Amino acid sequence: MPIYHTLGNIPHKRHTTFKKADGGYYYEQLFGTEGFSGMSSLLYHVHRPTQVSKIGKVRDLTPKIAEAKNLRALKLKGFNIKPVADHLDARKTILMNNDAEVVLAAPTAKQVDYFYKNADCDEMIFVHKGSGRLRSTFGTLDMKPGDYLLIPRGIIYTLEFDTEDNRLLIVESRHPMYTPHRYRNEFGQLLEHSPFCERDIRRPHGLETHDEKGAFRMLVKKQDVLHELTYATHPFDVVGWDGYNYPYAFSIHDFEPITGRVHLPPPIHQTFETSAMVICSFCPRLYDYHPLAIPAPYNHSNIDSDELLYYVEGEFMSRNDIAMGDLTLHPAGIVHGPQPGAMERSIGKKETNELAVMIDTFKPLMVTEAAMGIDDGVYWKSWLE
Repeated sequence: MPIYHTLGNIPHKRHTTFKKADGGYYYEQLFGTEGFSGMSSLLYHVHRPTQVSKIGKVRDLTPKIAEAKNLRALKLKGFNIKPVADHLDARKTILMNNDAEVVLAAPTAKQVDYFYKNADCDEMIFVHKGSGRLRSTFGTLDMKPGDYLLIPRGIIYTLEFDTEDNRLLIVESRHPMYTPHRYRNEFGQLLEHSPFCERDIRRPHGLETHDEKGAFRMLVKKQDVLHELTYATHPFDVVGWDGYNYPYAFSIHDFEPITGRVHLPPPIHQTFETSAMVICSFCPRLYDYHPLAIPAPYNHSNIDSDELLYYVEGEFMSRNDIAMGDLTLHPAGIVHGPQPGAMERSIGKKETNELAVMIDTFKPLMVTEAAMGIDDGVYWKSWLE
């Protein structure tokens, strides 16, 4: 998200000396992407950020695939994912391809004793249930139900919860995750017809600066392996930073739906994008206002993408028998649309209170063993009359 932001104290010019009050120096770090040509920030540390004192065990995180080539519509009971204390151990990958992983988690522990870095992927964490904060080297982001947390790869962070009943939908993307380019001008500013704007983006606050030496546990995900390292200094020792590459939050409740006289296609709900997928927000809105409009979506073929919907709350107009936390997967190659009776029920309706997150991937999604454990097994037959 190209918005300049700064916290704490920084020198007047980049790549110049920045002295401490005691006469020593702060240590500059470029946190950048795409070589030296992508989005970046400059951070200033109390200690050298390169001090690793111990390398510990590694753990393979590669998900186990149950169906690599799936052409069956699935309904997954997301809230059947069992709660686990630790927010990393709680993560269960349910669908994946070479570009992204879709993960569910129900962490219960309010704090953990480590810091985390995903060196493989940008992360989008959607907070369905729970509240707390994301603490990082860039400061703090408060989180509450309905929040999207966007965490660029390589950021050191930890999650803290105020609650024990927490439900997260996580997308890990091997491609950078941005706001839709069609809603931005050549300077990166969100345009007037965008369904949200910069005022809706919550940036980090409350920069933490810890001047501490010791043994600080760090878990780093790299090439689907979790590496355990020990840092010799506290990773949150930044006295100031500025730039464009940092975690931020956006609430689904701040998304302003675009409506029309007749049914508009899913891209009007688009919220984030990569070169390999899009993420959309289906929010409460007025229905189409043509006198003969059919508010329910028309039948359509997924030729170029797999469509995954995560149901947050409310009644979803085109589906029957959907509960909070359910997911439906409509794979590329087969036609799907409203279930029997849904089209007819929608005619004449004026509004919907549905709330859902849609993930469309441009390559097929493989189904993991974790997903098969929460599959209802019969959804693919639900269009039979």
